[in-house]
Amino acid sequence: MNLIIDVGNTSVKFAIFKDSELSYKSTADLIDFDRTLGNIFNEFSQIEQAIISSVGNFNKGHLENLKHKVNVIELSNQVKLPFKNQYTTPNTLGADRIALVSASVEKFPNQNVLIIDAGTCITYDFVNKDNTYLGGAISPGIRLRYKSLHDLTANLPLLETEQPTDITGNSTQNSIHSGVIFGIIKEIDGVIDTYLQNYPGLTVILTGGDTKFLSNQLKNSIFANSNFLLEGLNFILEYNL
Repeated sequence: MNLIIDVGNTSVKFAIFKDSELSYKSTADLIDFDRTLGNIFNEFSQIEQAIISSVGNFNKGHLENLKHKVNVIELSNQVKLPFKNQYTTPNTLGADRIALVSASVEKFPNQNVLIIDAGTCITYDFVNKDNTYLGGAISPGIRLRYKSLHDLTANLPLLETEQPTDITGNSTQNSIHSGVIFGIIKEIDGVIDTYLQNYPGLTVILTGGDTKFLSNQLKNSIFANSNFLLEGLNFILEYNL
């Protein structure tokens, strides 16, 4: 039984995999890490090993607490990975992106795959049919775009995410919704189209917190999987046993 921990920018995801199947998943605030961890170990006494991926501000005290309970792999580019990495700055490649690429290699071996993670940022990662990771792109996510418009201007309000009814906004609020949402949709479809020109038959994965909101609005065919990162972390853990 494997414990998977994904420390993001705003929260922590916990998952339990048994025989490569996801059997439990929860999300908690970072301040509740130790309490949530204790509850998980009380409920799942058969946890044998764990992997932790962090892209946020993670307290090392939490990590030491975890290490006292179980053997732990801290994900980094130093861990044995199931793909060839051609990123020119491997030390700066985020653990979340490493996990996503690993999931694509497991689920879609020997295929050209574009993984799109729509969260705080939108990341694009491409791995070719030779299981070689070539890189990708990083772009502001939905909430980051709303927040930037508010924080970096004098008069624009901070709005909650809302699906615009028309691309032509007839008020300031509607114009913001149109610019943010349609801008992201056109960006994602445009990136997919560009890859398809060079890699016909490309497999496209959409994952991350905004998967459900975006998946039905894209014109391109995609596989939507909100658990893709967790599955990738579990695969890396198994790959290193």
